[in-house]
Amino acid sequence: MTNPTLRLSHLLALEAEAVHIMREVVAETENPALLFSGGKDSVVLLHLAKLAFWPARVPFPVVHIDTGHNFPEVLTFRDEYVATVGVRLIVGSVPEAIAAGTVREAPGVESRNSAQTPVLLETVQKHRFDALFGGARRDEEKARAKERVFSVRDEFGQWDPKNQRPELWDLYNGQLQPGGHLRVFPLSNWTETDVWQYIADRDIALPPLYYAHERTVFERDGMLFADNEFLTRRAGEQTRTEKVRFRTVGDMTCTGAVRSTASSNADVLAEIAASRLTERGATRADDRANETAMEDRKREGYF
Repeated sequence: MTNPTLRLSHLLALEAEAVHIMREVVAETENPALLFSGGKDSVVLLHLAKLAFWPARVPFPVVHIDTGHNFPEVLTFRDEYVATVGVRLIVGSVPEAIAAGTVREAPGVESRNSAQTPVLLETVQKHRFDALFGGARRDEEKARAKERVFSVRDEFGQWDPKNQRPELWDLYNGQLQPGGHLRVFPLSNWTETDVWQYIADRDIALPPLYYAHERTVFERDGMLFADNEFLTRRAGEQTRTEKVRFRTVGDMTCTGAVRSTASSNADVLAEIAASRLTERGATRADDRANETAMEDRKREGYF
């Protein structure tokens, strides 16, 4: 009979699983890195990396694909947090790629979401990464729900959802074809509630955008966008000041806010429990392009 005192809590079990995955990747690959945007999931991921390899330092760099449309508060937090942890930050710059002519912005499209993919793949090739940790979770979006923990990408960085490896009994196959690499998702089995409960329990710092604050916003297609220099307001779109927070942090051009008074982790957890929409479904315009928007981007090499 199992000793009840040895049973792990739900969060400790998720933590142990993520730590196991990270250690497995470092053991099986030669040059991994961690995708770090400064958002809550990547912050939790880097916290787990510290646990996985303590008392040694995190044995890989962090990578951010900067579109030039990021929230300034998130970039400030990114730099401060990376410096605190003591890891190397590698930035792939979409504005630099546009200036160099290697990436073109889609005419009439303000979001640079699609421009992230070629810059990410260029960064992978330049630094010869053979594995990238990402903070994606299965509960976020249906295409992400399909993806395995070890997501194999070919020499073009593309994902084939019909050609995935079995992961029975948490056994992971990290073998790669020449030129290919892995995308690895240690938080696959976590939910938004799990992430926030973990943040609360471990007292993990986050960018202030995740908590209620007053911001100048305008409404478009049923979403509240922060007034910013990268979005041109259309006729009839009037700005107003509201108390809002962001459930997910992407570019200012595609990330919507939610009306909120949640100023603490406990408040956020209560708000999530009452919500009937996923964080991306409620606040990400890039996922609303069509029913397969995320899967189409992932097939091309997106996060």
